Amino acid sequence: MSKALLPPTAKGRKYEQEARKIRSFAGLKREDDPLDPFALAPYAGLLVVDFNQIEGLSEQARAHLLGDGAKDWSGGTFTRPLPNGRQLVILNPKHGHQRHHATLMEEVCHVFLGHKANKLEITKTNDQGKIVARDYDDSDEEEAYAVGAAALVPYAALHRFIAIGKTTFQIAQHFGVSRQLVIFRMQISMLWPEYKKRHPVEVEQYNLAKSREAARSFEKLNDSADDVGKATKA
Repeated sequence: MSKALLPPTAKGRKYEQEARKIRSFAGLKREDDPLDPFALAPYAGLLVVDFNQIEGLSEQARAHLLGDGAKDWSGGTFTRPLPNGRQLVILNPKHGHQRHHATLMEEVCHVFLGHKANKLEITKTNDQGKIVARDYDDSDEEEAYAVGAAALVPYAALHRFIAIGKTTFQIAQHFGVSRQLVIFRMQISMLWPEYKKRHPVEVEQYNLAKSREAARSFEKLNDSADDVGKATKA
């Protein structure tokens, strides 16, 4: 992979350089080549399985994870390895493949960056079984997500795509990731101001949508508080 542009911040350059190592390991030659985390997973000792293949979950736990609780998790890796040494990864089936790419890439990066879980979070599902999830230090979580995002959406390609007028939708489609991840990469890499100059209408619509989303979340929070208050009085 040829020498490429790097982000302006020290932390950004560090993450970008780690991401370039991963892309090189994956055999990618160009900065705009899409990266497939599912192809990398076996090299990280990870086996991605369908959520419905997970045994030991009560119907109540399964309904919660796929219902009201679906928004609270994106995926995770089981701590206990299989006999062949691999570790199971499950992804939230309610999320699309674009979200799955970011989630799995983060798990792959935890392995490639040598991160170790610092504690276990255990959720009981029934009298016989339980789910065990890993939990990392905040710094490791930040690094794994940032490096994964940089590997999926490299700075040099992002810089060039903005220069030739591509939109966040087009860039997301090219790399097979969500538009939100592309915007995150622009913002953290200091490219967002330049993008806003080139696409003012789109950015205005994006900000308006975010404001409406925040307002809806606030209304739901108030409704929940009112329900709790009524239940307490009753």
